Amino acid sequence: MTTMAPMTLESLLKDANSLPNLPGVVQQLIESFENDNVSIDEIADIISADPVLSAKLLRLANSAYYGMPRQIASVSDAMAMLGFITVRTLVVSSGLSGSFKRLPGIDLQSFWINSLHVACLAKHWSRPIGLNREQVFTVGIMHRIGELILHQRLPEEMPAVEDGAGLFDLHRFQVERRILGFSYAEAGAKLANHWHFPNAFTQSVLRTPEPLANPQFDPVAGLIYLATWRVWADSRGLSEETIAADWPESVGNALNLTRETALQNLPPLKQLSAGLEDLIG
Repeated sequence: MTTMAPMTLESLLKDANSLPNLPGVVQQLIESFENDNVSIDEIADIISADPVLSAKLLRLANSAYYGMPRQIASVSDAMAMLGFITVRTLVVSSGLSGSFKRLPGIDLQSFWINSLHVACLAKHWSRPIGLNREQVFTVGIMHRIGELILHQRLPEEMPAVEDGAGLFDLHRFQVERRILGFSYAEAGAKLANHWHFPNAFTQSVLRTPEPLANPQFDPVAGLIYLATWRVWADSRGLSEETIAADWPESVGNALNLTRETALQNLPPLKQLSAGLEDLIG
């Protein structure tokens, strides 16, 4: 009787046919992240070539989240009103959330709602510390996407991981490394690289679970970590006093983001993401 060798991180993503495919439009938009000369007209033409994504973009552009003073009726109109960077971010994020279908042992709707809350909160916090808000949002959407690859490719191993840590537990990556030899962060970074995301995005996905472990601090990873922690605390129903007491001060200090700036007068997570539900629909 032969036994199969344990899955390695390299073999996890080796079979390209088993990996989720992004719409061609989304792939082109990802590649445009590193093209400083890309024009608004080019982006509009790329998005308009996909009627499904175009329709979703218009629903999002006309949502309560953006509160536009008039109806946005075309992709070009959306670009003019929201800016091409925001439009690109919305379409790429929508493509990411639609990349996986029906995975064993995971509720995709809950997964993407969690990711959306993290992305919106991190974007909200990015303003006072001057980070690129659209990059922060995109990394927030994709920061746990490696979990989906693990559930897709390792369905028999994941129950043991679940016994050690819930899907959104902050120490989940440690349990995965102990059982699998790697975590959702490494798998997600590999997938981001496969999809040709810029290296800065890939490194932030990799470093988010341990933002202070690398000698060169990645502020985007640090901000996503804080947002992940706050969304997790909210899901546990922790009191505002407990949340304030448990604030990850070392990461906050690295970002020059104080507890008071981050937590005082913070809108509810559902309010921060209100109107963007179609992104994951």
